[in-house]
This record gives sequence, structure tokens and C-alpha cells, in this order.
Amino acid sequence: MLLRFRVANVRSLRDEQELSFVAPEDEKDSPARTVELAGGRSVGVFPLIGIFGANASGKSNVLLAMVDMQSAVLNSYARWASYDGTDRRVFALDPAMQSEPSFFEADFVVDGVRWTYGFELGRARVEAEWLHSYPRGHRQVWLDRDASRPEVYEWPGSRVKDRAQLMRRTRPNALLLSTAGTDNHPQLSPLFHWFRRNLWLINPEEQRPQREAFTRQELSGARARRIEELLRVADLGITGAEVVDDGRGRPTVKLVHRSATGEVAFDWQMESLGTRSWFALLGPMLLALDEGAVLLVDELDASLHPRFAAEAVRLFHDPYANPNGAQLVFTSHDPSVLTTPSGGRLLEPGQVWLTEKDKEGATALYPVTDASPGEEEDLMKSYLAGAFGAVPSLMEGQIARRLLAARDYVEHEVGQD
Repeated sequence: MLLRFRVANVRSLRDEQELSFVAPEDEKDSPARTVELAGGRSVGVFPLIGIFGANASGKSNVLLAMVDMQSAVLNSYARWASYDGTDRRVFALDPAMQSEPSFFEADFVVDGVRWTYGFELGRARVEAEWLHSYPRGHRQVWLDRDASRPEVYEWPGSRVKDRAQLMRRTRPNALLLSTAGTDNHPQLSPLFHWFRRNLWLINPEEQRPQREAFTRQELSGARARRIEELLRVADLGITGAEVVDDGRGRPTVKLVHRSATGEVAFDWQMESLGTRSWFALLGPMLLALDEGAVLLVDELDASLHPRFAAEAVRLFHDPYANPNGAQLVFTSHDPSVLTTPSGGRLLEPGQVWLTEKDKEGATALYPVTDASPGEEEDLMKSYLAGAFGAVPSLMEGQIARRLLAARDYVEHEVGQD
């Protein structure tokens, strides 16, 4: 499970920002799961977080920064060999940030043990890398790497095996954890594989055909019944799904719809974009639930009715549908997912995070709990009213007035000619 993620100087996230799944202790009716940790400790962890904010406020960049960290862990040893330096995306609106390192850190749980792993990427090399473990509730330092020291690597406690080989094989522009995972190091590989099995990103604008194909394949497997049930429960008038030949030797899906005269199977291209988007999400979402993985969904509401988005939220909240502790981080423009049709809360304040850009274009990420909402406060109404910030700074009719002013200006210039 993911507990916290911290980042700085990555994309629009200039200053250090933190996203936390750890539930506030005073939050009542919390959907947080109690996670038992080694050393007899426990922590309440949310299965889901939603990130809201205005257009271009940096919501997507939070998810992309998490994927950037994953990519560095998985690829820096094997794929950065031909680079002159590191592969990073710094805050681009301030040239001075090019010379500053990019910072990543994650707290997560593997087999009941909490780990903290992080690194700093400079332009040419890995400036720092660290790994801490908490097997008895107290911190153990496994790795302390600092490129500015004569002795770059320190191994307090000598806990890590094959240290000389790891140091020899790790290039200055590669992460040691990347080297260890690629070489199947007996102690560090489980941490490498945590990154491989988590932080899966779904973007509505990319790879939809691949996700559709994956869900179609799942219709022939163990998840077929759940996929069909989720299609039915979404109230699309669908009674089933079948995989057929498209006439050219390729498999395609036909969804069976209820009609006044019986059941009718529609060609895939006849289905609405909303139906296809929901179908494409089901395969990866059920895989994440079965694997207990961290799933990242950018613009959960894109092409989806709010009811579909709400059903996805409920799946991750439901301990029966989500027995393995899977987690979801999603971004959305639509605050209606914050409430149920009856006016109750679908997400608690600790699960609602907001993004807002300052005058210099830097994204700030913060939870709604910073605004201390009331226990019965309607989060959707307060958000739309601007009580929490992170809404467009736009007055009613402002766009129309600007278009009119622009037209008048053009007509004036033409008249001058």
C-alpha cells in the first residue's frame, strides 16, 4: 500500500508537495482501512484519493510525477545508459530550476513493513538516493547515497548483501534500486517490483484501444462475470457481452442490449463513447483490485457519466470488492463525485485534494482538511462556491466580454487600415 508521495521540481510541481493516503485520526466515519505494520503498530490508510482543481492547475502532473518516479526506478539502469545524464522534467517556468535537483520520495508497505525510498536527480547524475525500513517500528537506514561525498555510498548496519557489486554496476546516472531490481537482488528486488506492480496510469486520451482489447480478453477469463455485472449495474440497458469474429478473423465485442422485442447485440462501433470508456476501464480496474495495486486514473469523469465515476469510487471503498487493499488516485473536474444523490458524502475531506497554481505557474497540492470543513458541510457546494480555493478565477460572462472586446479591437484595426 502507498502511504505518502512527495515531489519537488518536477513538471509544474516546483516546491515540495505531498500526497498522503494516511487518514487523519480525528476524521469520523472514515473509509480508511487499518493496516497492521511490523512492530505492533497500525495506520489508517485511505483506499482512494480524488484530486480536483481548475483546468491547467496541475492535477495531471501529480499523477505524471508518480509515473516519473516509477519510470526512473524501472528504467534508469537498463535504458538510461545512452543518455548524457538523467531523464527528468523540471519546472520549466523558472530557468534556475534546471540546475536544481528533482526530488522524489514514497512511503509504502510491503509484507507489513513500512519503507521510505527516495532520490534526487540532477541534470547529469543521481545526486542522492536513500532507503529506510521500519521492521520494528523504528527507522533502519539501509542505503545513504550522496554524490557530493568522497564515499558516495554508505550502508549503515551493513544490512544489504553484495554491496560491492551493486556499487560497481550502478552508473552515476542510474538508481541503485534500478540496478538491484534488474539483477534480481535477493533483498531489494521486492521493492523494485513494488514499483513495477503499482502506479499504473490510465489516461482517457491514450491507449483506449489497448484497454478495450485487454477488457475483451478478460471476457474469456476469470473476471468475465464481474465485467458483465458491472456493465449491467451501470444501467446502460446491457444484459451481457460476447466476443465474436469481426468477419476478418479478428475478435471484437458485441454488447447485448435489452429492447421491447427482445435482446439485440450491437456492433462495437455503435456503442456510445461513455459505454466504451466504461468498458475500457473495467479490465484494468478489476486487475488492480485483484492485485491490490495502486491505480492512477487521469480525468475519471472524462466521457463517463458521474454515476459511472461514483461506481468506481464505491468499488475501491467496498472491502468485499476490494479485499486486497488496492488504491485509486484519480483527477476530476466534476465535483458531483463528492456527494451521493441523497446528499451524503461519497468522499471524506481527507480524501479530497486540490491543486492550484500561483502567479508563477507553480502547482500547490493540499487537502480539503486544511480548510477545516464542518462535519455536515456539503463538500461539493463549498468547492463550487470557492470556499476551498482551486476553482477557476473567472467572473460570470467574462469569456463573452473578452471575445467581444477582441472582435471590436480587430474591427477597429481593420478600419484604421
